Amino acid sequence: MADLSPFEEDEPWRRAQIGLVVLTVVLVAGTVAYRMLGLTWVDALYQTLITITTVGYGEIPPESGVITPTYRAVTSLLLLGGVSVGLYTLGVFFESVLEGRIAAQFGRVRMKRELDELSNHIILCGYGQVGQAIAAEILNQGSSLVVIDRSEDIHQRIDVPTVCGDATSDEILEAAGITRAGGLVTALDTDAANLFVTVSAHTMAPTIHIVARANEASSVNKLLAAGANRVVNPHEIGGIRMASFMLQPNVADFVGESMSDSRFEVRLEETPIASDSALDGLTLGDSFLAADCGVTILAIRHTDGSFAHMPEDDEILVAGDVLIALGTSEHHQALKVWMAAQSADGDADRSR
Repeated sequence: MADLSPFEEDEPWRRAQIGLVVLTVVLVAGTVAYRMLGLTWVDALYQTLITITTVGYGEIPPESGVITPTYRAVTSLLLLGGVSVGLYTLGVFFESVLEGRIAAQFGRVRMKRELDELSNHIILCGYGQVGQAIAAEILNQGSSLVVIDRSEDIHQRIDVPTVCGDATSDEILEAAGITRAGGLVTALDTDAANLFVTVSAHTMAPTIHIVARANEASSVNKLLAAGANRVVNPHEIGGIRMASFMLQPNVADFVGESMSDSRFEVRLEETPIASDSALDGLTLGDSFLAADCGVTILAIRHTDGSFAHMPEDDEILVAGDVLIALGTSEHHQALKVWMAAQSADGDADRSR
C-alpha cells in the first residue's frame, strides 16, 4: 500500500520545480541587466552564469569601462539572490531523489513484512474491472487480501498488501505467500494466463482453493483439470443476472442483497462440518442444530458435490459436509460458535 499521500509524495518535486522557475527568472533578469550595462547578450549570459555559480571574475578587464558601481550592484544582487536560489534548487532536487528512494525502500520493506505475517489470506491475480469487483466483495466480507497486478502503481490503487509483477511467475506467487494462503482467485484477461496461474498455484500449494476466470466455455474443463476448484465465466454470470432482473427482479434483489449487503438483516452463509465434529453421523433432527442456533438450513452440500435441498430432519450429517443456512448475522455467529464447540468437545451431547 502507499506509504504517503500523493500530495506528500510530490511535495519535494514541487519545491524543486519552483526552485527551477525562480532560478530561470534570476538567470534571465541577470542577463538582461548585464546587457543593459553594455555587454553583449552572450557575454551577459556568461557573466550571469559565472556569478551565480561563484566561479570567479576577471573575464571583463577594468579598462573596459563596464565595471561601474551599477555593475557591482547587479553582481552583488546576483550573488546574494542567484546563489541562494541555485543552492536551494540543487538541495531540493537531491532531497527529492533521496526521499523517493528511501520512501520506496521503506515501502518495500514494510510490504514484505506485512506479506510475511499473513496466513490463510486470499490472493487475487489481476486488478482489472473484474478483479476490482472481486476485491471489493472479499474486503466487504472481512477477509484478508493480497493483490497481484502488473501495474507499477498498484500499491496506490488499493489499500491492501500488493505485489507488482506477472502472476504467472512462481517468484511472484511466492512473494504473495501462496504456500500460506487459504485461496486464490485468478481473474486475468486471457484464459491462457489463468490456466498457467492455476497450474502453478496448484503445484506450489496442492490444497489451496482456486477460483478461476474463464472467458470461453471451452476453457472451463481445462481449468478444472489444471486444479481449479471453481471456474466462473463473468459474461455468463452477468447474462443470467440480467435475465433474472428482467424476469424476477424482486427475487434477484433479495438474493443479491442477502449475499453482499452487510446491513441486510438476513443473510445466506456456509459453514462446514469439521472432520472431528460430534455431528458426524447424526441426523439433522437429532443434532438440534437449527433449534440451538436459530438458523434455517436451506441446503447441505455433501462431500460428493451433491446438494440436499431443504433437508428433512432424517438427513444424515457427515464430516466434510457444508451447511448452507439462512439467518441473521447473530444467528450465523451463534452457529459458528456452536459448531466450534462440537469440534472442540468431540463428545458433545448427541441427544436431549
